[in-house]
Amino acid sequence: MQPFTNILYVNEPGVEQAATLAHTVALAEKNLAKLTIVDVVPAQVVKAGIALPTEETVSTNVVGDRQGALETLLQPHRGRLPIRTKLLVGKTFTEVIRAVLEDGYDLVIKPAENPSWTARLFGNDDLHLLRKCPCPIWLMKSSEKSNYQNIIAAVDFDPLHPSSVEQALNREILTLAGSLALSDQAKLHLVHAWESFAEATMRSRSDATFEHLVGYAGLAYTQHKRGLDMLAKELRQEIGEEAYAALAPRLHLLQGEAKKTIASLTRDVDADLVILGTVARRGLIGLIFGNTAETFLDELSCSVLAIKPPGFKLRTQL
Repeated sequence: MQPFTNILYVNEPGVEQAATLAHTVALAEKNLAKLTIVDVVPAQVVKAGIALPTEETVSTNVVGDRQGALETLLQPHRGRLPIRTKLLVGKTFTEVIRAVLEDGYDLVIKPAENPSWTARLFGNDDLHLLRKCPCPIWLMKSSEKSNYQNIIAAVDFDPLHPSSVEQALNREILTLAGSLALSDQAKLHLVHAWESFAEATMRSRSDATFEHLVGYAGLAYTQHKRGLDMLAKELRQEIGEEAYAALAPRLHLLQGEAKKTIASLTRDVDADLVILGTVARRGLIGLIFGNTAETFLDELSCSVLAIKPPGFKLRTQL
């Protein structure tokens, strides 16, 4: 895995952050990465008269309060590595994405919002960043462990018509998941959810026999299993036989909707982290970009690391 070199941590004042920041500092140390902590002040608290809000127009009291809170948060880690701080004004997700584009961050880490008025772990800013942040976005729950025990790498592919985008994205997911699992000595779960889309159509036909249905489902299973086995083989080649043997990834081939089966697996294995891709024409893109995004993420109680494919470009104006 190419190490992260320039990490941006997003302050989330509404939640406890001691564990998430400690995890971030440890990651920056392992990667010998630069670390910046950004605090985004909502525009409505800026006392700027009719002028456009900028960092310079934030009232002295606001600056003092927010900087003081940041210094308190960072105090336990100040002697470990240099940590920059930045104060920005505006919408959190907009300013974070702008900072990524301008300053070349290769990883954004943010505590999950965990809105108090709902049981959801992820809030609106979290969802916007999952959709639009051009670099990997790591949303950590506030009770983050110092070392993970179970990591899920969720991959998606069409076994009959594989695309170069999906293949590249899956490779990034696997190498990153493998590296993190080896670093934490965690169990790695490689999961692929598949659906037998034509089975329902076949069942509606009067001439469909039980043997036909079983045969079709068996063929689809075999095709998807072959694809998952190939990805496991690629991971072995990437990290080497010795590391792969130590990792001993568990392979999960789940039949059914990804949003249901993967969420269920996270509970079954008590996952600490789910690593997934957020751009594909089917499967997981529907979870992150489509109307089912919240129904999937609402089921998760663990941290999420979302990766964009190579060449991803933001299509909307900030």
